Amino acid sequence: MLQSIAIDAMGGDVGINVTIPASLESLKRHPNLHITLVGNGDLIKASLEKYKSKDHPRIKIHHSTEVVHMDESPQSALKNKKDSSMRVSINLIKSGEVSACVSAGNTGALMATARFVLKTLPGIDRPAIASQLPSLKGTTCMLDLGANVDSSPEQLLQFAIMGAMLTSVLKRKKDPSVGLLNVGGEEIKGTEVVKQANLLLRNSHLNFYGNIEGTDIFKGTTDVVVCDGFIGNISLKTTEGVAQMMGKFLLEEFKRNFLTKVMAFIAMPVLKAFKRRLDPRRYNGASFLGLNGIVIKSHGGTDAYGFRFAIETALEELENGVLDKIRKQLEIEFLNGK
Repeated sequence: MLQSIAIDAMGGDVGINVTIPASLESLKRHPNLHITLVGNGDLIKASLEKYKSKDHPRIKIHHSTEVVHMDESPQSALKNKKDSSMRVSINLIKSGEVSACVSAGNTGALMATARFVLKTLPGIDRPAIASQLPSLKGTTCMLDLGANVDSSPEQLLQFAIMGAMLTSVLKRKKDPSVGLLNVGGEEIKGTEVVKQANLLLRNSHLNFYGNIEGTDIFKGTTDVVVCDGFIGNISLKTTEGVAQMMGKFLLEEFKRNFLTKVMAFIAMPVLKAFKRRLDPRRYNGASFLGLNGIVIKSHGGTDAYGFRFAIETALEELENGVLDKIRKQLEIEFLNGK
């Protein structure tokens, strides 16, 4: 089945120098993929010509005249940039011309625009940002990663439902386990919001494991980790910082003297495999869950290799009907009664 995705070609720190080659590589890998490149038509055509793909049969160009800058406020983007590559990409979902969009642009502006244009699913108060993180058991789905700095117990339950459905599709797991991030595993610990969320989750249809701590995220104790966006974003950025520090320390130690350099040469295959497993580009592509459409946010500073993974995240969600599964589970929890 042909799947159509809109690419915000101008979004991110680099724009078309990343989005165009990533799109072309994705098309090579997925013969059922059709891409609509949204942005300055002349620049897109010149870039495609550079890659000898000007007349690619599965590429359409949708011209737009504006770009949302990375430091632009969500309010300004929503009010003043109605013909931006970001806004037009999302509009194409609403009109039915594409089934999903991918952007490396301003996160706040993308979320605000997507919520305004697409609206939220029935039963969802606020969308959440979800992503797959590496763990000892493969990957762990974590949300919210920054869309909502504070959340009610009911909203944490909504996040859990969406995260569980996303994980059931991506991991082919019928009943994924859900953990609530807290300062301890005991039910008496945590804020009142977390305690109330714990109770709601226990009374839901989900496979609720209970409270988990920060160390459980990368142990893979549960398939899904739920928290508000304030905690989730700090956890994510802390993790990225620790990974960068470890890489730098390791490099410094191997360069310390002649003997360590020899050891580094011998260990090179292991080091390359280690680097690949922890390469953040391979986990690029966060899902905006809770919207009436599939919107994937790529890291703004990623390269073409990383952006391709964001495109493939959108494609995987489309092929496996993530949106419909989330809708059905929300009906079970909120509309049909327990």
